This record gives sequence, structure tokens and C-alpha cells, in this order.
Amino acid sequence: MNQYGRNYTTQNPFADLKSFFKSKNILVKLIIINVAVWLFIMVLEVLFDLFNTSFSQNIIQWLAVPASLGKLITRPWTLVTYMFLHLDFWHILFNMLWLYWFGRIFLEYLNERQLLSTYIWGGFAGAVFYILTFNIFPKFQEAYLLSLALGASASVMAIVVAISYYVPNYRIHLMFFGPVKIIYIAIFSIVLDVLMIRSANSGGHLAHLGGAIFGFYYIYMLRKGTDFSKYFNKLMSINISQYFMRPKKTKFKNVYTNTRKVSDEDYNYQKKADQDKIDKILDKISKSGYESLSKEEKELLFRTSSKKK
Repeated sequence: MNQYGRNYTTQNPFADLKSFFKSKNILVKLIIINVAVWLFIMVLEVLFDLFNTSFSQNIIQWLAVPASLGKLITRPWTLVTYMFLHLDFWHILFNMLWLYWFGRIFLEYLNERQLLSTYIWGGFAGAVFYILTFNIFPKFQEAYLLSLALGASASVMAIVVAISYYVPNYRIHLMFFGPVKIIYIAIFSIVLDVLMIRSANSGGHLAHLGGAIFGFYYIYMLRKGTDFSKYFNKLMSINISQYFMRPKKTKFKNVYTNTRKVSDEDYNYQKKADQDKIDKILDKISKSGYESLSKEEKELLFRTSSKKK
């Protein structure tokens, strides 16, 4: 069966889940970060409640993204923090399930860097779309000053739409429905969000649509040769654990170790500069002879010739 008609099934979902979390890929890390933040807030909420204070209501003001541009200017970090923030158990449960299901399909065809960038850029697009609509349309003029958005829904929707557009004929088994193409699931989700704009959670559904728009646009541009995920190369290369691990002791004493790393650009620049110097020295020899060289020029010529042997 070709890649565009695969079915997503598993014989032992618990063993499959255990194997998944052992993989420690970016999808696992995203889920763990979301759950860890939620647990941290819930534990502190219990502790603060003992003093008749609500921790969650205070933290939401600083981590959820506001529709008000005046508030956003003072809290620009919320454009990122909101996509990892959940308060309601069912909210985080369904978001993480969708992220798990569609994130795994995503990684069958695209890489971890692309998944991370779709999550981040999709969440950012969702926040921007939510803010713009609340500031443009008269319907939200009375609510935008107090409105806040939080949750990974926009980021997840970006992943759902992106992979559904990339492999539209991929099928998953749904209870009571059997095998269903994921493109139909994505279309149904988008239509539902459009219809729910009039609900009490209009800001959340608008953010979903912003994420969906980015998911579609990302794959559209990827097929044309533009991959926005390339800007995440350095972020993906960061190994946080190296800052917490102690260096291993050895019984041998290091007399000299050069730990400085040179970038490709610096190396090529230095190589070209050295070659220009050698060319000038050789030109000087051809015109005035070897004896016309200075002591420094002779040493440079000697070192260069020794490296090439």
C-alpha cells in the first residue's frame, strides 16, 4: 500500500504508548512540557487555596495571551507561553490526545524539527489571528479588554491540518466509523470551529482557525521548496542536559586542550586570508628571490609547506 493510503492501527495500545514515551523525541517532550506545566499550576493552586488565594487566576494574567494590544505590549512573552498553558483537565487531555495521534502521523513523513516549528509557528499564528479579529470586528469590542486565550489547541490544529494536507488519504480507525481519511477529520474540525465562533469561547475557536491557516500555508510553501523549520536548527541542537551533567574525571592529566570551536564561516575566512598571504610571498620570491623575504614571511611559508606534507 502506498504512503498516502496507510492505516493507523495498533494491536497493543499500552505497549505502543510505553514504547512511544521511551523514544524521547520532540513530540514526547512537547507533551511532557504541557503536562508538567499543568501539574505545577494545579499543585500550587491547591497550596494557595489553603490561604484562600487563587494561584491560577494570578498566573493566567501573566501567561495567557491577551486580546488587548495595550496589555500585549507589556506581556509579549504570552505569545509563546499561552500555547503551553492549561487549567482545565479535559482541556489538556483532549489537546494532548490530538497532539499524540496526529503528531505521530506527522513524524512518519516529516522530521522533528518540522513538528516543533509547526507547533510554535502554528500557536503564534493562532494568537495573532485571535488578537486581530478581536480588535477588528465590532462583535468583540466590549470583550477584548478582558479576553484571554490559553492552551495548545491552535498549535495542535496547525499540526492536524499540516499533516492532513500533506497526506490527505492517510486513514485512521475511528470508533463507530471505521477507517476515515484524516483530511475529512481536518475539514470537519475547521467547519466546527467556524460555526462555534458565536459561542462563549469564540476567542479559542478563532485561535484554532489561525493555527489551521498556518498548517495549510506551511505545507503549501514546503512543496514549493520553502521550509520555515530551518530557523529551528539551532534550537533543536541545544542539549539542555549538558548544563547539568558533571564532567567525567579521567586518571590522565590533560596538558593542553583546545576547547574553542570555530564556525565554518570563520574557518573559510581564515583559510582564504592565509592563502592570500602565501600568494603574495610567492609573488615576491618570483620577483626578488627567496632572500628578499622577511623572517616572518619565511616562517609562514615553512609552516604552510609542512602542513601540506
